[in-house]
Amino acid sequence: MNQKLAASELVLNPNGSVYHCNLLPENLADTIILVGDPGRVPLVSSFFDTVDFQTQKREIVTHTGTKNGQRISAISTGMGTDNIDIVLSELDAVANIDLVSRKIKTEHKQLTFIRLGTSGALQADIPVDSFLASSHGLGFDGVLHYYQNTEGYSDSGFVRKFVRETAWDKRLSRPYLVECDADLLAKAKNLGFYSGITATAIGFYGPQGRVLRLDVNDTMLNEKLSNFRYKNMKITNFEMETSAIYGLSKLMGHRALTINCIIANRFTGQYSVDYQKSVRELIGKVVNELI
Repeated sequence: MNQKLAASELVLNPNGSVYHCNLLPENLADTIILVGDPGRVPLVSSFFDTVDFQTQKREIVTHTGTKNGQRISAISTGMGTDNIDIVLSELDAVANIDLVSRKIKTEHKQLTFIRLGTSGALQADIPVDSFLASSHGLGFDGVLHYYQNTEGYSDSGFVRKFVRETAWDKRLSRPYLVECDADLLAKAKNLGFYSGITATAIGFYGPQGRVLRLDVNDTMLNEKLSNFRYKNMKITNFEMETSAIYGLSKLMGHRALTINCIIANRFTGQYSVDYQKSVRELIGKVVNELI
């Protein structure tokens, strides 16, 4: 029986839009570019042919328009997997829940999420200002553990070996590994992008092994990530969103791919001289060639 969702569970604004994203079904395209920085949304939409809808609530900014006749949305999530849980859940609700009756629709709509972000490389041979598509998201954040039917993502051969060889601290959330959409990854590779496993941290400093005034528990974390191998797979970079995007997309029946501009290399110590230029180039290639 398709029960009506309570107002406390599906929270809506007075105009009937989803609470945080401030969106109604007619405001959202099926193809969605996700960025972290709200200021990056106008940059993405500047590559559109038209922009016919704009809204903002807190750090979540949305521009929806068209490119070559195809409808497309650009949406900022803010930083971190906690925000990803909010944004993807609400975007799925816009697509697959009747916001008037508060009932789940009988016909599922599949969305396509392409995250464009910035990241630090964990392999010395991945140059700064290059572009890397994430074949998998390796989550250290724990978001997926709050949902059912996710045991396979945290009990794979990769994860078991990773936990054993890195002596993963039992006080931390168990890592999980989720694949991207294979067709989207193939398109990214055809554009000459690097690919590899993206580790998703729950923070920027200690959780990524950075030391300022506080010492970290595992001073060899980045070396462990860089050196780890499972069959022909290796961990290539660190960021803060991909694992939750991939995991929630799989559970909800959507397609997802993250492509990062590598703005730093944690082992060579290099940092991009002008990463904004590289990010703009990445956005242009994805909007004009991949989508």
